[in-house]
Amino acid sequence: MSEPCNVVVLISGSGSNLQALIDQQEASSPSRIRAVISNRGDAYGLQRAQQAGIETRVLEHGHFADRAAFDAALMEAIDAHAPGLVVLAGFMRILTPAFVRHYEGRLLNIHPSLLPRYKGLDTHRRVLEAGDAEHGCSVHFVTEELDGGPVVVQATVAVEPADDVERLAQRIHAAEHRIYPLAVRWFGEGRLRLQDGRAMLDGQPLPETGFPLRF
Repeated sequence: MSEPCNVVVLISGSGSNLQALIDQQEASSPSRIRAVISNRGDAYGLQRAQQAGIETRVLEHGHFADRAAFDAALMEAIDAHAPGLVVLAGFMRILTPAFVRHYEGRLLNIHPSLLPRYKGLDTHRRVLEAGDAEHGCSVHFVTEELDGGPVVVQATVAVEPADDVERLAQRIHAAEHRIYPLAVRWFGEGRLRLQDGRAMLDGQPLPETGFPLRF
């Protein structure tokens, strides 16, 4: 068996998507989480990682002169683990173009909307206010365009009449916890790649909205 793909996960908060990745990680997994790095020392996700025996590191962004200095230090910390893949799991920082270019093709993010719809923040409220029948989440490759990289996999969830922001968010989180480990597994297996600006699965280009799933 070939060596597993080294994964570094970046977090800022509770780390529920990190936990989903940890839970899916088996001895036979094609990917192995080598480190979890946070820009907040109080992020609960650090405890999740430590309980799983994963190395952790804190880089407080407020301790750096500017965004570029922080990202340079972050790249150094990540590269110490020779990552094949870097996973953003609730990492609440806008990354510099230099950072994104450095990890081009090996940087994934998850966003709580059916991209390209509802880029940015507060997606659940925006969906409810628009009266949409469906909502969802998307795993995508990260590019210099915020929430604009090629979509890998997308889960669609029906909006129910009784939904408020909290109820809808809970179902979206549950969907996130299913599709993020799937995308990471595909990458570790060598099935998923970014090529010529397109997300490719098993050598074939994925549609604009990625591999479709419905929960």
